[in-house]
Amino acid sequence: MKRIVVGTRKSPLALTQTNWVLDQLKKHHPDLEIGMEQIVTKGDRILDVTLSKVGGKGLFTKELEQAMYDGTVDFAVHSLKDMPNEMPEGLMIVAITHREDPRDVLISRGGVLFADLPLGAKVGTSSLRRAAQLRAARPDLEIVSLRGNINTRLAKLEEQELDAIVLAAAGLERMGWSDKITERLSPELCIPAVGQGALAIECRSKDADVRELLSVLEDPATRRIITAERTVLGKLNGGCQIPIGAFAELEGDELRLTGIVGSADGAILLRETATGHDPVELGNLIATRLIEQGAGAILAQVREELSH
Repeated sequence: MKRIVVGTRKSPLALTQTNWVLDQLKKHHPDLEIGMEQIVTKGDRILDVTLSKVGGKGLFTKELEQAMYDGTVDFAVHSLKDMPNEMPEGLMIVAITHREDPRDVLISRGGVLFADLPLGAKVGTSSLRRAAQLRAARPDLEIVSLRGNINTRLAKLEEQELDAIVLAAAGLERMGWSDKITERLSPELCIPAVGQGALAIECRSKDADVRELLSVLEDPATRRIITAERTVLGKLNGGCQIPIGAFAELEGDELRLTGIVGSADGAILLRETATGHDPVELGNLIATRLIEQGAGAILAQVREELSH
């Protein structure tokens, strides 16, 4: 193949991530010509409603996947945390890249740490998962809905007179903005989103040539980690808009996996940790234990609230 076309979202972070992927590809395939299609997704268009209320899976992926079906692009680059668990027919995640720092971070006015935020501090996030865990740790906090790309959210910290905002470390690092981070939140306080920090490269299953080209981007260790996390999400039938988190790490050859399910108000936070070698078995074990603790009822309640 001499030419290939990538589909990407238009946000500065999405373009930065896609260009990084293209740089990696060109190292392996120096003669390859790569075109780029910038596509606006539903999640990018609807910015005045919290993500959880917009509803539906694939808010940031569907239009890119449609472009692959239509043949206008050959592959797409996604933040893995935006990928629904069930893959559309005829498409596949051909490669998962090496994972950057998966943690959430606090960016606060005046460099105040999370534990030292004033009573009743206003903290901005659009994520029910983050909100549930932050409220569980600090019931006094006022969680303020925050949408938009990284640049917009950073601006809103000042504009809306928030005390702090919570973002993913990986996005800030990819943009070269690590200096803006006040504190990296430990997974003990805030379990990250499933797949946070890794990129997913998606293409048509039938395109053997494209699959072979893109396979150089695969990081096998990250694939194992992400498989464990996504298994939890799949068994709990969760999307990225539901308060579910899962975080796996490799300890030698063994996986250590923690999963959480919370009520949106943070009053209930279920947490399970286990170790094992098989990522699917481990993910199913954690999800089953969370269900035994009552995760199903909590998630049903959240879905009910979001549907109104």
